[in-house]
Amino acid sequence: MTALLDIAELAKRFDVGNKRLLHAVDEVTFTIGRGETVGLVGESGCGKSTLVRLINRLLDPTSGSIRLAGTELADMRARAFAGNANRARIQMVFQDAGDSLNPRYTAADAIADPIRRLRKMSGASLKSRVEALADMTGLPRELLSRFPHQLSGGQKARVGIARAIAVEPELLILDEPTAALDVSVQVVILKLLQQLKHELGMSYLFVSHDLNVVRLLCDRVLVMYLGKIVESGPAAELFADPRHPYTRALISAIPQADPDKRVGRLRLGGEPRSPIDPDPTVCRFYGRCPKGEPRCSAEMPVLRTVAPARHVACHFA
Repeated sequence: MTALLDIAELAKRFDVGNKRLLHAVDEVTFTIGRGETVGLVGESGCGKSTLVRLINRLLDPTSGSIRLAGTELADMRARAFAGNANRARIQMVFQDAGDSLNPRYTAADAIADPIRRLRKMSGASLKSRVEALADMTGLPRELLSRFPHQLSGGQKARVGIARAIAVEPELLILDEPTAALDVSVQVVILKLLQQLKHELGMSYLFVSHDLNVVRLLCDRVLVMYLGKIVESGPAAELFADPRHPYTRALISAIPQADPDKRVGRLRLGGEPRSPIDPDPTVCRFYGRCPKGEPRCSAEMPVLRTVAPARHVACHFA
């Protein structure tokens, strides 16, 4: 599969004072192929949101490479990237559509804004494009004149999606796109996203805490823990046979209707290690890992190939 996005040794460190650095994203490397849906999972605070902001060029990296179809994006400052031609190639659907929409913009204005800025379109052609996007995302045209507070959660989600695909991006980043919606509406929006992906040929980076959704929608999954990718692989294989202890714990926590299947829940003890100036020789999962051995406190495991298309950062994988 041809790589659309190539992330190499990407890092983001925040100065927290007294010459200390918080390692939010630490030497992350992965690719996303054209037409591929890649899931990004991990507990809150693991660095998913920071990684997404780096890729979407809303935040400047400390080091590393972000290449989109061979074009290096990391060298350009986030502020300057907003007006760059490559801005249209990466777009994002935010977690809470209500908070991400300008309350002073109608639905039509919200959808039209990126087209005006990045495609320099106006007049009748702009109006026609906005209406076509509303039709494509299932948003009734009569709602285009309404403001966000006059729309339901599902309708605001459709506006957010229409706005994101308005400039025909190659990569769409989905940051918990259904988290703020009712379950019945979630299903409809997820089906819409699947339909749009096939119709428009986009690649998706899908960030979610809902592992069942990730399993159903994603071709491949990245598991993140304390700023690092600890496991990656095809979704079906990773869920059927997780190789990293943290991945096993995540999958074992998926809610089960069958009481017999709840018995296998892997509960982790201890506390997460601090991301501030972490010891480079200690495994980030050491102290919580049920397999932790002295080697884990003296040698940081690297992300290595353990099977075709399977990569794990664990000495015992």
